[in-house]
Amino acid sequence: MATYKKRGFKPKNKAEEQKFKEQESTTAEVFSTLDESASKTEEWVSKNQNYILGVIGVIAVAVLGYLAYSQFIQKPKDAEATNELLYPQQYFEQALTNAAAKDSLYNLALNGAEGKYGFLDIIEEYKGTKAANLANYSAGMAYLDMQKYEDAISHLENFSSDDDILGSLAKGGLGDAFMQLGQPEDALGYYESAVTHSVNDYTTPKFLYKSGVTALELDQKDKALKYFQRIKDEFSSSDEANTIDAFIGMAKSTN
Repeated sequence: MATYKKRGFKPKNKAEEQKFKEQESTTAEVFSTLDESASKTEEWVSKNQNYILGVIGVIAVAVLGYLAYSQFIQKPKDAEATNELLYPQQYFEQALTNAAAKDSLYNLALNGAEGKYGFLDIIEEYKGTKAANLANYSAGMAYLDMQKYEDAISHLENFSSDDDILGSLAKGGLGDAFMQLGQPEDALGYYESAVTHSVNDYTTPKFLYKSGVTALELDQKDKALKYFQRIKDEFSSSDEANTIDAFIGMAKSTN
């Protein structure tokens, strides 16, 4: 630490003079060390300035590139993909309410027509967009309703969403597909995931019920009882609650 020297300062005796000289020596050493360190730092910066500038340049280019990509490529691509999604989505929605023509409507939704993209085209052409993600969901559900279970699994596994309803329905759809393929253990895992994804009055009792029924099939009666009892206690006004006492009885049965 530097020592402040008062103007006109004179030591009172030899001991004080010696002490003052020692302080001056220490201060000089500190400044010398600082000067030496500063010189070494300056020397290092001088020798490596091209490297340093290069690193800064790379970071700057990366940031600017990301901003440019987001602003001028990703955003327009998202908007374009969302616009393309409107065409197949209308056929998908029609198929849900028209059982007689559902397969043909689903095919239009999946493959497109009249020069318009279907879900499969959007998934391929607009990878990484929200529209492509939603197209995976709709394609998966379409294949599920068409009883093409492996295709349904492929697309639903590529869909991800934090949305309470869609996220749960996608996981439940995977459960349905595995159930139809004769894999109840896998189906139960997905039904349970659908239950834990969110708690709401629509999907939660639906997949609690499917979890319970599947657990019964696997002879996991304690687990089944837990799911059925939850429907009775927490979702008593749901459709699934109408016959839940019978299922609770089956789960409690020791036969």
